[in-house]
Amino acid sequence: MSGSGDGRLIIVATLCVAMLLTILPMPEWARPFRPQWVALVLLYWAIALPHRVGVGTGFIAGIVLDVLTGTLLGQHSLGLTVVIFIAIQLHQRIRVFPFWQQSLGILILLIIDHLLGLWVTGATRGVAPPLIYWAMPLIGALLWPWIFVTLRKTRRHFKVS
Repeated sequence: MSGSGDGRLIIVATLCVAMLLTILPMPEWARPFRPQWVALVLLYWAIALPHRVGVGTGFIAGIVLDVLTGTLLGQHSLGLTVVIFIAIQLHQRIRVFPFWQQSLGILILLIIDHLLGLWVTGATRGVAPPLIYWAMPLIGALLWPWIFVTLRKTRRHFKVS
């Protein structure tokens, strides 16, 4: 199962799982701790296979995420395209880092995504979020090693290249 169509299907399937995890109902108290699943999965694929997952993929995933979450159309696309662009530019460096250093890099990228979302939200609604707003990028960075290992096993199992 190593054809280009199969690889594309696996990438899309992992993004669909990430989107499902994003819209999965959660108790109100747990929502600020929901990881940025789509950003994390896109970051993995952009770092692992930058020739297959690029800025366009981030833009499309962002639009779909905007529709699924009911946010301003383009809000997630802006953050994801910028973050994926940076990840692709730095993918060779990020790959050689140990997990803890990768997690720090991912934390910075997730904060950039969050800042861009905050900028759009502030420009349209003018509401300042509470401090707990910054828990999402931290949770995502802490989950990065497990996400990386899980998606790498998936990529190797299905021979996605």
